Amino acid sequence: MSLDLVFRRARLAHKAHELVDIGFRAGLIADIAPHIQCDCPTENLDGKLVMGGFVDSHVHLDKSCISGRCNCVTGTLQEAIVETAKAKQNFTEEDIYSRGQKTLEKAIIQGTTAMRTHVELDPTIGLKGFNAIHQLKRDYAWAIDLQICVFPQEGLLNNPGTDELLWQACESGADVIGGCPYTDTDPKKQIARIFQIARHFDLDIDFHLDFNLDPTKSDLAEVCQQTIHHGYQGRVAIGHVSQLSALPPVELKTVAHRLAEAGIALTVLPSTDLFLMGREASHLVPRGVTLVHAMLRHGVNGSLATNNVLNPFTPFGDCSLIRMANLYANIAQIGDQRGLEDCFDLVSNRPATFMHLRDYGLVIGNPATLIVLDTEDKASTIAELGQPLLGYKNGRRSFTRPKAFIHRP
Repeated sequence: MSLDLVFRRARLAHKAHELVDIGFRAGLIADIAPHIQCDCPTENLDGKLVMGGFVDSHVHLDKSCISGRCNCVTGTLQEAIVETAKAKQNFTEEDIYSRGQKTLEKAIIQGTTAMRTHVELDPTIGLKGFNAIHQLKRDYAWAIDLQICVFPQEGLLNNPGTDELLWQACESGADVIGGCPYTDTDPKKQIARIFQIARHFDLDIDFHLDFNLDPTKSDLAEVCQQTIHHGYQGRVAIGHVSQLSALPPVELKTVAHRLAEAGIALTVLPSTDLFLMGREASHLVPRGVTLVHAMLRHGVNGSLATNNVLNPFTPFGDCSLIRMANLYANIAQIGDQRGLEDCFDLVSNRPATFMHLRDYGLVIGNPATLIVLDTEDKASTIAELGQPLLGYKNGRRSFTRPKAFIHRP
């Protein structure tokens, strides 16, 4: 068999107990077998885990790396919105591109091969963020698949001119449209308008939703109803939904069934939710992180994602989805193998499914887009914070991280 490269002694995430060879040809996965006979370059992985790369379903590249420009004291969500809005007045396309580039390269080195980034549109910023990130998408297609979700962070109906900007961005190539219902005085009308625009351009939807700890004021039921009404099952995702962390198990199960019926994916953002929620508590502070892994048992798809990096919403971050999944496992008190494997899936194949990444994964005929991890299975990757060692995009090496070496005496 004529091949360009063969990985020897690799482990696949879904069959980690077996060692296989993986052969590549013309940027595609050409063969997976116990042993591949070939006369081509080979690389012995010595039992390392190989997978299709991590999938970050919710990031804000356009407002990353601005902590030094903001004056945050209380650490509340409202302060984060206000301080970011102030900083945004001085954004330029070049500035957004530069900060987004820095963050995107961090994600690539951490093994992320696909990402959905949310980009704010409003009369203050105009299309600067969209234009900058759209260029970034083109420039880094060699390393990562980037979906752009445009959304009204500071309101839609209450912010004249934002609707027109959303329309323009969708005409100009936005991949997804998002909403932020709690920023408008009439959340139901914003939800309805987002569905109208989505249907016109045939785009999926990704809402920022119910980002507080008061489940009596929820927009989730309306999103579920509109999803079913428009036949949008499997095309809607919701992020944060920290209100669900305040529900008792019986009520959470009811919500899970509703989400499963509507085919809505749930994205939990552990770092941001943990940092911003429960600020009003003086002790026994609520975590504010919804237990998405528990909802998988009821047919809900979901993900864990980065959200913000080095800004008032989350003043830290290295774009490592392994770290994010490990953080979530700590918060949710997950220590069993099945739970840890769920955490792995929540940053890989599960978001790949609702983001419709049809060529994702190690399947013969798929693009040779993958990463190699310094671990042997899914559970140990999360428990031990197993590091990515190298990555390929369409058969071309995209990054290398040498393994640490101890110099013994």
